[in-house]
Amino acid sequence: MLRVAFRLHASRPRPLRCFHWTALRLAQSDILGSLDKSPIVQAVSRRMQRRTELQSQLSETLNTPEDKENMKQLSLMEPLRNAWEEWKETRNLLKETTVLLEDPDPSMRSLAGEEYTELVSKLSVMAQEKFPSLLVPPSETSHLSAMLEIKAGVGGSEAALFVGNMIRMYTAVAGHLGWKAAVTASNTTENGGMKDAMLEVKGQKAYDTLRWESGVHRVQRVPATEGSGRVHTSTVSVLVLPLEEDNGNEVKDDLFTMDEVRIEVMRSRGAGGQHVNKTESAVRLTHIPTGITVSMQDERSQHQNRRKAFMVLRARLMDRKLTQDTVDRRDLRRSLVKSADRSEKVRTYNYTQDRVTDHRLGMSIMNIDSVMDGEALQELLTELGRKYQAELLAEAAES
Repeated sequence: MLRVAFRLHASRPRPLRCFHWTALRLAQSDILGSLDKSPIVQAVSRRMQRRTELQSQLSETLNTPEDKENMKQLSLMEPLRNAWEEWKETRNLLKETTVLLEDPDPSMRSLAGEEYTELVSKLSVMAQEKFPSLLVPPSETSHLSAMLEIKAGVGGSEAALFVGNMIRMYTAVAGHLGWKAAVTASNTTENGGMKDAMLEVKGQKAYDTLRWESGVHRVQRVPATEGSGRVHTSTVSVLVLPLEEDNGNEVKDDLFTMDEVRIEVMRSRGAGGQHVNKTESAVRLTHIPTGITVSMQDERSQHQNRRKAFMVLRARLMDRKLTQDTVDRRDLRRSLVKSADRSEKVRTYNYTQDRVTDHRLGMSIMNIDSVMDGEALQELLTELGRKYQAELLAEAAES
């Protein structure tokens, strides 16, 4: 309606511009200039220039290997191209509407004012939401569950006790998020702690959410056996691995072939009753190309230990692949490997001050129980996910 009105009013004599309309024109120019210069919009513009280059490189036959690769890239860019065309059309409409803001007809100015507001809002939403969602591709690992390897570090028996605390913490947060968690292997100590344990967390986006937990977790508290009240500092290391649903197939062509795996069986060691040392139920797998070794003896049957060992091997190989893909794809300065360094101090749990501090976020939560119960841990995991998305968007804007 407004565009039709624009054509009907195009031949009307224009009044002299007063300061109000001149200022409005300047404001409109500032809005467009600000949006056009935003890193996100400029990144989209560069992608569209790249798209034009790819189109110019296509041959007439469209059947060369280079053509196939370029056409694949063009297909991936299509949603962004459609959004860019919508952006340009909306931008042009905003320019036309700004002219009508100076129309002598009050009703026309009112209509123009309403459409002007809507168009500015639409451009802002596209720059702040639509373009970013198209520049940052959806996660390729959102379907994966997670396997957490948790090991006691510095601190002896106190560190082993905290491994048990962390198992309960991650089990609790899994319950809050609708996932299923189960301890699949553990090495317990005489005082009720765990030297190490493996926790499976199954559910949509479990790996994507928990992957930031990899690293060193530090606990500061007074042990129950400490008579003088002295605070001890202990550490626990966490490694989060991607976990695919077990389909009973030991062959994974994209990760390994069976001739790359050496399988050894042996008798189980440790406490376990009469069954231990009488049958060769323990299994050790060695992935020859990488040297990765997995041993499993928690189950009573060789078949069950073999299945679990292959599941862990897949998880470690997939983690290796995802990490290498990240290094290849992104600049080391901003890479995920750097921001989720497994030797990095991730979080400090200070029981004496009732405080949990996440060192990557620079964020502290008072009330340590709320973190250990899983509820406040959700907040930390959400903020870490947002931080990662912001890093991805910043990289996309620079590319």
